[in-house]
Amino acid sequence: MLKKIDHLGIAVHSIAEARHFYEAVLGLSCEKEEEVASQKVRTAFFSLGETHIELLEPTSDDSPIAKFLASRGEGLHHVAYRSTDVEEQLSQAKENGCQLIHETPIIGAGNKQVAFLHPKSSHGVLTEFCSGEEL
Repeated sequence: MLKKIDHLGIAVHSIAEARHFYEAVLGLSCEKEEEVASQKVRTAFFSLGETHIELLEPTSDDSPIAKFLASRGEGLHHVAYRSTDVEEQLSQAKENGCQLIHETPIIGAGNKQVAFLHPKSSHGVLTEFCSGEEL
């Protein structure tokens, strides 16, 4: 079911400030910025080969990204794996004792179906399964 690493989510205080590093230093181009109201986050995507870098900026003090930044600071937030079937991926994870953050997929950035596993179930790494169209 897993096809590839879809993207790496990076929590930042400000996309506007972080873009300089990704564009000027790394030479990447921002392909898309989007607000995901349901997650209280603004995103910016950069392509590197078949993988994307997703910058995540909170739009509210009570967003999951704001809480992450308050406790851990900027940095790697999650690894997202592209799956051919997110619901089946969740079922398999649950059957193998993983703690699910989402019992069923939700709509995330890029209108993709997404669902997360709790980091306690994946050796400290917040894990996302996603499916849907490429950027």
